[in-house]
This record gives sequence, structure tokens and C-alpha cells, in this order.
Amino acid sequence: MLNIGYIGLGIMGKSMAKNILRAGFPLWVHNRSNAAVEEMVSLGAIAARTPREVADLTDVVFTNLPDSPDVEKVTLGPQGIIEASRPGLIVVDNSTIKPGVSRKIAAELLKKGMFAIDAPVSGGDVGAKNGTLAIMAGGSAEALQKIMPVLMAVGKTVTHVGGPGAGQVAKAANQIMVAAQMAALGELLVFARKSGVDPEKVIAAIKSGAAQCWAIDTKPQRLFKGERGPGFKAYMQLKDLRIVIETAREYHIPLPAAEVHADYFKRMVELGMGELDNSAVVGVVEKAAGADILKGET
Repeated sequence: MLNIGYIGLGIMGKSMAKNILRAGFPLWVHNRSNAAVEEMVSLGAIAARTPREVADLTDVVFTNLPDSPDVEKVTLGPQGIIEASRPGLIVVDNSTIKPGVSRKIAAELLKKGMFAIDAPVSGGDVGAKNGTLAIMAGGSAEALQKIMPVLMAVGKTVTHVGGPGAGQVAKAANQIMVAAQMAALGELLVFARKSGVDPEKVIAAIKSGAAQCWAIDTKPQRLFKGERGPGFKAYMQLKDLRIVIETAREYHIPLPAAEVHADYFKRMVELGMGELDNSAVVGVVEKAAGADILKGET
């Protein structure tokens, strides 16, 4: 039985760590704020004081952190994972970060005999709670195979996309599509309401046709109840789109639609809606159109 460490117990990370614990793996946890650690300890996990301590005591360390600098600091910084004397340690990053940073981390860990797997996920908070996430992985195929039983405790599918950073490229591609779906959903709901038609009936009419997608399958029901909390926070969607655009510029790839969608989420954050679900981008369209999808014109 592998000893597992998990660093980063946010909305996604805590649910994923709970599923690892439920699967019977011994689990050490570390988090910047202590409340989540205490909750995990109450369920049977063991608290660790630093990322290095997590690495010292485990065979596999998962990280799930907000952005590239956070992952780099926890992995390569003072009292970081790299300072543990653990050749053969497998470090799995569930965060969404720049592919270039994942490649840098993998190269530095390899110098110490450690293996890095970038394994970002898709499926939202519901998928994290239910253990049904889609996992896209980059790195050593041999290391990935060794940790597959742990990954299957948190996900439904695991796809080995390629070498270091490949998982993050796949996640960036995923976020291009997610942002497009959320923006389109917001526009079509306001379009229906402003045109004098019930948006709920429009969704019922189109959800089994060519417009069917994950956003239409999962988000309208909550929006029609007035529920706009996360989920996946809008400011994180903006962060991911910035990763997309910055990476695209590195490779000289024009992505005009992704830039428009990034502007949507930037505007959402500027309007004070950054902590809401990414589907709440409908609020940006409502404000521009002078319409409320639940109440009609404003």
C-alpha cells in the first residue's frame, strides 16, 4: 500500500483527498490554512507541517494549488518537496498551471531521482466529490502506471497525453472549450429572455440537439434556481485563460475567441463577481443587455 501525501485542500483538493482516504490509502496532508487539515485529520489523515515533511513520509505526493508560482514554491522552494531525500518519489500535480512550469519542475525533480506527473483534472466540484474526474496526465508512463490505483480513487478516466507538460497542454485546451461554453450559455439565456421567450423552455428545446454540451447539461438548472456560487470560481477561469493565452503567444498561435472569452471573465472579476461560479458569467451579459434571465428586463 502506497503512502500518499496531499498538499492543497481547497474546493477540489479536499474532496480528492477524502476519496484517497476512503480508498484506504494512508494519507498525510498539508495546507496553508489549518481548518481543512483539522477536518481531514478528523477523518483519519495525518497532519504534516511542511511540504518537505509530507515528502519525507510518503511514496507519492499530490499538489493542488491555485497557480504556477504556488506549485513551484511548494515543490522547489525552501522546505519544499525537492528537499526530501527520496529518490523514486512520485510528485503528482493536480493544479492547472503553465506547461512550461510543469516541464521545469519535472526536470529539477529528475535531478534528484524523483518523478513528476502533471495531472490536471476536469469535472468540477461535483466530479471531485463523486470521484468521477477526467484526469489528463503528462510525464513518465511507468510512474503513472504505479500510481494508477490512487488516481482511480479520484477519477473516472486517466489519459496519458505525453511527456512532462502534456497534461497541462490538454487542460489548457479543455479550458478553451469550457470558457466558450460558459460564454455561449450566458449569451443564449439572455438572448432568449430579452427576446420575450422563457429561457428554461429554450434549454429544453435545444439540449438534445446539436447545441448539447456539458455546460447545458449541468449549469442551467442551478442558474434557474438563482444559484451562482461555485463550483469553479470565475477568477480561476480567468487565470486558466491567461495560461492559455500566454502559452499560445509562446508558440505564436492566434486565439481570438479565447481572448474574447478572457475579456468576459476579466469583466466579471471587475464587477465583483470573481468568487461566483464560472457559469455566472451570464451576469456580464445581463448587465450589458439590461436583462435578468429570471425577471426579464432591468
